Amino acid sequence: MTPDLSRRALLGAGGLAAGALGLTAASGQARAAAKPVAGAVYYLRNVRLETGFERDGDDIAATRTELRTLKIDKGTIAAILPVSAAIPPGATVHDAGGLLMLPSFRDMHIHLDKTFYGGPWRAPRKRKGGIAGQIQLEHKLLPEMLPTLEPRAEALVALLQGNGTTFARSQCNVDKVIGTKHVEKLKAALERHNADFGHEIVAFPQHGLVSIGLEETMRQAIRAGATHVGGIDPTAVDGGMKKSVDTMMQIALDEKAGVDIHIHEPGESGVAAINRITDITAKNPVLKDRVTISHAFSLMSLDKPAAADMAARLSAAGVSIASTVPFGGRVMPIPTLQAGGVKVFTGTDSVVDHWSVFGSGDVLEKAKLACQLYGWSDELAIGQALKIPTGGITPLSPSGEQLWPKAGDAADCVFVAAASSAEAVARLTPRQVVLHRGVVAAGAFPKRT
Repeated sequence: MTPDLSRRALLGAGGLAAGALGLTAASGQARAAAKPVAGAVYYLRNVRLETGFERDGDDIAATRTELRTLKIDKGTIAAILPVSAAIPPGATVHDAGGLLMLPSFRDMHIHLDKTFYGGPWRAPRKRKGGIAGQIQLEHKLLPEMLPTLEPRAEALVALLQGNGTTFARSQCNVDKVIGTKHVEKLKAALERHNADFGHEIVAFPQHGLVSIGLEETMRQAIRAGATHVGGIDPTAVDGGMKKSVDTMMQIALDEKAGVDIHIHEPGESGVAAINRITDITAKNPVLKDRVTISHAFSLMSLDKPAAADMAARLSAAGVSIASTVPFGGRVMPIPTLQAGGVKVFTGTDSVVDHWSVFGSGDVLEKAKLACQLYGWSDELAIGQALKIPTGGITPLSPSGEQLWPKAGDAADCVFVAAASSAEAVARLTPRQVVLHRGVVAAGAFPKRT
């Protein structure tokens, strides 16, 4: 959740406009469409894949596609065959109807545990007392919402699946009011979707870590099923950068967990925290590629050379950035981070809750927003923006080499009626079928007559 200092001071009042669906409609639609068959072996005909670019001189004019047949075996793309390939007698066959297949999406920053989604409309209360006021509100609100946490989280999962997301890293409150109960309940809800949805859980100390003596409870949360240790603005909220960061990192090392910390702090204090986290990660190779800075708004304050230097440090240490692609007076240096080799993820953060009600649960929107912010306006640049919702995967390299899918890849796919990745990003093409490990998570293949 993004506190006042980010939403108001940095981003202004703007947000991505999107409505929330009701619990009955959302969950009912997803369950009616989904027919999970874990471990199935089947063939999928008439799958449209991107195979290269059509060029006009030095310019890329369009994306070339071809139809293929795929063999799906126990959640893996076992073979990619010509569309006319003979299929063994008695094999199960489905038809993709010429839909374009893209990698499915990953929502790497969302709060599944405290959402109003699935219930009656409820706008946030007018904020009083800044972050402290919001924390005080949670002291009252979270116990009231606890009994319905699981169905609300599952309704939100259904929304994500319908938008093409098959994996989420959820921030999950750990605090003095509810202890580890959110982690336990969210873990139970997500495990019911192991066949059609992947997940990680961050133990998130929204109300503070060292400032409220939460260290032991955080360790208990990891043992209860959280995969990552979280943190919150070490200087602005937790009362001491070095102690806050060091405690978080030590818990992760002791509990063999990853790290994902909210840093909304602008300017020097945020940069100092990122530098300290990066230094500790570099000194502990076991943490490489297991540490994420969420939001990282302080990077907006860096000039281009400083941002490039930061990107080099983050990349060398294996520290990733999870950005919600904010917009306002300043813009995140995502192109500089990517050019420096930093893994940049995205997430939808709040969808509808007591912090914000403007989320759609669609990470493809983040790719479109990035195109608008950074001037990615041609076929190549728009198509490469697909890296943002997929966690770095694109069907084609910038040179036109086919990167995905390959035999052996997980059958995590989204099917759309689009000519290319670029059209899917630019037009937010509806996702017609979504597969997670070969299981239909949402939608249905077109019926053939």
